[in-house]
Amino acid sequence: MSWHCQPHGLPPFFHSFPCIQCSPLRERNESVPLMIVTQKITTLAFQLHDGICKKSEQLTSEQKHVAIRVRPSLIEYLSYNLNFLSVLVGPCSNYRDYVDFIEGKHISCRLKQHPGTCNGQNGYDKTPDLSPLNAVCRKLLVCCGCMFLFLVITRSLPITYNADNHFVGHASFLTRLTYAFFSIQAARPKFYFAWTLADAVNNAAGYGFLGMDESGKPSWDLVSNLNIIGIETATSFKTFIDNWNIQTGIWLKTVCYDRAPKHRLPLTFILSALWHGVYPGYYFTFLTAIPITIAARAIRRSIRHYFIGSKVLKLGYDIVTWAATQLAICYTVMPFLLLSVDHTIVYYRSMYFHVHIISILAAVALHRKHKPREASAAKNSAPPVSLSSSSSTAACPTQCQPVHSNNNDKVN
Repeated sequence: MSWHCQPHGLPPFFHSFPCIQCSPLRERNESVPLMIVTQKITTLAFQLHDGICKKSEQLTSEQKHVAIRVRPSLIEYLSYNLNFLSVLVGPCSNYRDYVDFIEGKHISCRLKQHPGTCNGQNGYDKTPDLSPLNAVCRKLLVCCGCMFLFLVITRSLPITYNADNHFVGHASFLTRLTYAFFSIQAARPKFYFAWTLADAVNNAAGYGFLGMDESGKPSWDLVSNLNIIGIETATSFKTFIDNWNIQTGIWLKTVCYDRAPKHRLPLTFILSALWHGVYPGYYFTFLTAIPITIAARAIRRSIRHYFIGSKVLKLGYDIVTWAATQLAICYTVMPFLLLSVDHTIVYYRSMYFHVHIISILAAVALHRKHKPREASAAKNSAPPVSLSSSSSTAACPTQCQPVHSNNNDKVN
């Protein structure tokens, strides 16, 4: 990762010289291709290591499926890393899926992996029209809507106003909290636009076929990077993460979370911060996410079972947890957009560090309460759901499941 971080360090260094104009937005645009190539190189390296250096019994079912048994040639390596479909904003995908696409076997291989599993079909010729036209048109319409929202709303709610001294000094806490919430909401369309457009470009080229969904219709979400509905309706911190930047979440899971011997959660968040760059705001965001994630898990285990027996109570619980999740995300992500230490500290002080305090107290208070229960559960049940949304089920394997799934019911 060191060679990846070196170019990231140049723009913050240039910021110290007024004569050099290098905005954070420009830096992000220039560094994204490097971030994508980093994902692809490390993904390929681990999959090749799993296929050549490890025995089959040492691999998980997911690792067995994507393991590479033969070292790729130079042209195959360069094609995978630098292909025009994903070199600018991604997304990163598995090497085997990409090779199948290049060799013209992408759709047929996806169907053969799960013959008759999800749609009752047993071959390519019996399947309904698999054209990506509808998926591409739908995603382009989403892009148009996101562009409109960006031009109309995003620019009218600047993120930096959250750290404005006059605003912080004169506005009430509720006003500051409300503006922070809406400014973060307004900042999302630019990400929605970029990732949805990248997905549509891959689909238009014939890449991204996932399989047949439960209704027997083709799904072109293999390389989708987000689920907008899942993000906006998330009722837990984990659900939000599972639906945001999905392919990066899968990458973090496969190269770090599944391989770290211990402290998997903090190590994964730290790796994510390093991968994004060297701006201090990135590290404030991902280090803050660690206690919030731990606290969210503990609180969910402690109180959720009291509300699932009644529809009315469940609805009230969902509303409260949705509001809490969105506010926690707002608090966590703000430094990521503010970038600098000064602006981040001003914002945290204006919020009285309340999310830090609440999450740390909740994590400490509830950790010991559930520690014996977790120890016994580890012996009698399957491993807990990991960071990514790519978990498989017995009824229908991973590749046949929609990429964007709400995992609320899977979390203990």
